[in-house]
Amino acid sequence: MSLLLGSIAAPVVSNYAATRATSNSVAPYAAQPIQKPSSVSLSALQPSQVHQFTRKADTSTSSAQQASSSFYAPVGAFLAGCAVAMAGLALRMQNRPQPAIPLVFEDTMFTALAIGGTQELTEAPPVIGKDTDPSSLRRRMEAMLRKGQDKVCKAIEDCDGEAKFRSDAWIREEGAGGGGGISRVLAGGKVWEKAGVNLSVVWGEMPQGALAAATEKAPEYIKNMGLKPGERVPFFVAALSCVMHPRDPHCPTMHFNYRYFELDKDNWWFGGGTDITPAYLDEEDMKHFHGTYKKVCDKHDKDFYSKFKKWADEYFVIKHRGETRGLGGIFFDDLNDRDPEEIFKFCEDCLDNVVPAYVPIIEKHRNDPFTEEQKRWQLLRRGRYAEFNLIYDRGTIFGLKAGGRIESILMTIPETARWEYNQQPTPGSEEDKIMQLFKNPREFV
Repeated sequence: MSLLLGSIAAPVVSNYAATRATSNSVAPYAAQPIQKPSSVSLSALQPSQVHQFTRKADTSTSSAQQASSSFYAPVGAFLAGCAVAMAGLALRMQNRPQPAIPLVFEDTMFTALAIGGTQELTEAPPVIGKDTDPSSLRRRMEAMLRKGQDKVCKAIEDCDGEAKFRSDAWIREEGAGGGGGISRVLAGGKVWEKAGVNLSVVWGEMPQGALAAATEKAPEYIKNMGLKPGERVPFFVAALSCVMHPRDPHCPTMHFNYRYFELDKDNWWFGGGTDITPAYLDEEDMKHFHGTYKKVCDKHDKDFYSKFKKWADEYFVIKHRGETRGLGGIFFDDLNDRDPEEIFKFCEDCLDNVVPAYVPIIEKHRNDPFTEEQKRWQLLRRGRYAEFNLIYDRGTIFGLKAGGRIESILMTIPETARWEYNQQPTPGSEEDKIMQLFKNPREFV
């Protein structure tokens, strides 16, 4: 995980001019320009440039050559000494016994990863699940999620107008269990910097620790199934997960996930939700988004919206920061308190409303002008997004512990993010205004 964090190390500075070349309304950046080093790296030059650079050096005066020699002589001696020291260290290390690489891992996450693995396919199979009965809940859940994946991807492509989703189909390798998935990722779009809509339909056995990562009711399910300590847990899961990271800071990030878990015929549950993460507050946008999902919830149960909105506010919390990831939405898990057909229909309606809840907001703001300071704030909030997903997100943790496909699991991480030491928004600013909501969630409908 530290390697992953290193790959998105902060701060990251994007080339905003390239991504907004068609816009002439970007205000100048008020902050001090970034100071570039004055030294030249030969490794960064083209061959012709290196030739010119060295030829100029050859035409220097003899006095300059003497000065250069007087400078490089001690440097060369120092480097030669380092080489001798490293050679001696290498010989010493060669003669010392080296510890064997352990083949058994203590942590269940790495145990699962060690036996897991996926194989890429040239095209997705018509059905991923192994159930032969098309009327079974497992088969219908897969069909519903695949339909939702197609619908969302088409809407996002139509909105972007340029970029297309790349589709990767995969299956789990022998020894990792059964199943597979379809990962679709759009990158470098006009509207979206990165968007992913991933389907997974997998089954097999997992450590009890992985079950604990998937549900807070793990002890209850383990007891119901009569499993002994250390005994592996059979499972089936069908899930569709999506994250959209737009370019414009006035366009919010959106995430949804809908899933069905089954351990056996008596131990099953649904989970999911849709939430929104703006960098800047637009009251009308939030009323539209939350209002859309309140209507969906009220259609199925008048208590759903208030319950699931509160759940989202409590779940999407970056605990070490004392703030929420975004401005919420709905979130639910371990939902099995009624007929599964009722919950299935509720999940279907939630998925059907992703596009009408989100895309109109993007259409409204996709061409909004923004300053580099506003882009900087967006990247800082994306840093928070990455922190939550890597440390707290239940789906990420379960995917890693169950030996899932790494590229699909980490699809949610934004391409660019930023961290600054002790960064605080200016009191009374638009950034401070939304930060207060991250610290104190409120109702929008």
